[in-house]
Amino acid sequence: MGKTDIREFAIETARRAGALLKEHVGKVGRIEFKGAVDIVTEIDRKSEDLIMAAIRKSFPGHGILTEESPEVKQDSPYKWIIDPLDGTTNYSHGFPFFCVSIGFEEAGEVTFGAVYDPMLDELFTAEKGIGASLNGKKITVSAIDDLGRSLLATGFPYDLRASRDNNLNFFSEFAVKAQAIRRAGSAALDLCYLASGRFDGYWEMKLRPWDMAAGALIVSEAGGRVTDFSGGLFSIYGKECLATNGLIHKDMTRILAGKA
Repeated sequence: MGKTDIREFAIETARRAGALLKEHVGKVGRIEFKGAVDIVTEIDRKSEDLIMAAIRKSFPGHGILTEESPEVKQDSPYKWIIDPLDGTTNYSHGFPFFCVSIGFEEAGEVTFGAVYDPMLDELFTAEKGIGASLNGKKITVSAIDDLGRSLLATGFPYDLRASRDNNLNFFSEFAVKAQAIRRAGSAALDLCYLASGRFDGYWEMKLRPWDMAAGALIVSEAGGRVTDFSGGLFSIYGKECLATNGLIHKDMTRILAGKA
């Protein structure tokens, strides 16, 4: 198993799953509620089945961590971290902002990531130490160094209605300090848009590993910075993600710490 095998497999599988999603846009059947607003569709499961079957066929000894099924644990340093449909709520409403996210982890470190948006046919990829690309062309984060001229992105947790730790306070703070904020509904794509310079900063809480695994690597490899809200060490297994072009990072940490 070489890096080329991993890269080609992840890209091909992300594209196949993305084609499935695109084919069924506007045809969502059964929807299940995992919480008050957290849903899963039959297409989530079909996409996940496709990806998991491909991994089991090509890399049967690898672990798999995915959103809709129990974790597949193996005695192996290799693990695939999958979001078969990031942006399920968007998808169920026919709002065309969703993607497939596939991350590959070696000994606890994500070393490759692929995020595919089938509606725009945009494939974001990154390999540890090599760089990030969009449809094969190198991407880098923006050069904006003023929070007041920055376009930010965020999201809200699924327990928004029940928990007071719901990001509304931070949204209010950033709304009057940044140029604008977008809340589009896909953490993986938000991170990729940051990596390609479309956003300048992004923050979100209560995410899961499959939301961040590929996207966080893509940001880092595009020259961006990813930490927790305090500017400390980031982990896809943590609950905070602050990602920026690096130039507005300190300003954003001050606001998230209540010091601005």
